[in-house]
Amino acid sequence: MVRTVKTTPYPDQKPGTSGLRKRVKIFQQPRYLENYLQSVFDAVEEKAGATLVIGGDGRYFQDHATRIALRMAAANGFGRVIVGQNGLLSTPAASHLIRCNGALGGVIFSASHNPGGPEGDFGVKYNIANGGPAPEQVTDQIFDNSKGISRFRICAQDIPDLDRVGTFDLAGMQVQVVDPVADYADLMQSLFDFDAIRSLFDGGFTMCFDAMHAVTGPYAHRIFEQMLGAAPGSVVNGVPLPDFGGGHPDPNLVHARTLYDVMMGADAPDFGAASDGDGDRNLIIGRGMFVTPADSLAMLAANAHLAPGYAHGIAGVARSMPTSAAADRVAASLGVPCFETPTGWKFFGNLLDAGTVTICGEESAGTGSNHVREKDGLWAVLLWLNILAVRRQSVAEIAREHWKIHGRNYYTRHDYEEVDSTVAHDFYIQLRDRLGGLAGASVGGKTIGWADEFSYDDPVDGSCSTGQGLRIGFSDGGRLVVRLSGTGSVGATVRLYMEHFEPREGKLDADTQQVLAPLIAIAEELTGLRAATGRQEPDVIT
Repeated sequence: MVRTVKTTPYPDQKPGTSGLRKRVKIFQQPRYLENYLQSVFDAVEEKAGATLVIGGDGRYFQDHATRIALRMAAANGFGRVIVGQNGLLSTPAASHLIRCNGALGGVIFSASHNPGGPEGDFGVKYNIANGGPAPEQVTDQIFDNSKGISRFRICAQDIPDLDRVGTFDLAGMQVQVVDPVADYADLMQSLFDFDAIRSLFDGGFTMCFDAMHAVTGPYAHRIFEQMLGAAPGSVVNGVPLPDFGGGHPDPNLVHARTLYDVMMGADAPDFGAASDGDGDRNLIIGRGMFVTPADSLAMLAANAHLAPGYAHGIAGVARSMPTSAAADRVAASLGVPCFETPTGWKFFGNLLDAGTVTICGEESAGTGSNHVREKDGLWAVLLWLNILAVRRQSVAEIAREHWKIHGRNYYTRHDYEEVDSTVAHDFYIQLRDRLGGLAGASVGGKTIGWADEFSYDDPVDGSCSTGQGLRIGFSDGGRLVVRLSGTGSVGATVRLYMEHFEPREGKLDADTQQVLAPLIAIAEELTGLRAATGRQEPDVIT
């Protein structure tokens, strides 16, 4: 039985960079989730009889949300829904299922790297038929729908437990419960030399993968330990929990500090890695060597040909604007283009679909390729393992050889989290209004060469995205970037990025924060960020 339920709009359902993210308590308001899902389904054309994918990272409230989404999908005319067992699907696995099943799209329940639990965050993201996040014209339509919504459609039929693989009927719609790992594992085997990686582990190679009690635990156990032969216990915190075990599932040097300390210890494994809440981000650490996400992108691009799936080379590289220019140097050496896009994986989608680029990444620990249309944490880990298996060098040796060839982009990001939104936006606007007078000025012994607000003209569809962050470039090649992040659920996160390029061989193995200390001081002098926010230091440094 399908019911049409009257409702009234909520004013705050504007999707951000990766869908709608709010505190769990916001989503628990009467009709809040139903309103947003109906707004999504009303924006989807030709859904009658179509296939939809539903899954998420298992965070608190997802079980309820998955059941609501199934009942509403049936009421809105979808013909089939593919859902992960127990509702679980990593974001890259969901993207793959959309693509390989010819689905119209997918609903992903996740707030990515944000905390979970009753006091934590929840999120809903809609991905389109190419497997990637909905573009701005779709998310704008969803928001417009949410502002005028007056009813939602839902079926009243009960839903059995989703703990068994199989199919059942829901108001005439077929629900297919699938093993969340199987298809994704098959895809990884088609890209990487699993025999070579097994040989690496057979030779005594050791690793530690921290799944952070998030969705990649089952994937990591299956792929690393069972398929590739990593020693039992190589995967830690591998059981997904609704509150991520009380932790913060963000694979950075603050929230994955335990892994970092292990990898810097005397008895460290050869290789360490971590992933986030929904499996799309990654952290890479070798024994005694942290690899920044921007450097990892560049090193993966430089060595991708060592994996079977990329043996014929790459068409190009894309990076988000705040990401360091390390990947640009690799692309130039390979004779392929490098594109600079706004932050948000959806901006890579057109380039990937057009075959213009093969590998792309963001400084916020996201890397991926044309195998799906999302960033993919385990893909990055597997490509690193494939490279290590072929080169038979340590992570540190590979990094240092890379810097000798390409130079080193010393790079850091300082995050000021949960800043009052008005304060953050006023700070941004005031700094933006000063940019026009900065060129030629001298500060802290450096000369400003240029300053602008970044905008992006998509070379595939011709669309233009403005207001994408503030850039200040110095005559010596250094750079400052300021932007407001769209991934939080409370207030605003102000992100300050600092970059210095060092081509000299004797200067390539220094401490990043020490090298950048003069630029950090210049950044404060130029922007007044700490004074504006009332903070003495950033919440997170990566």
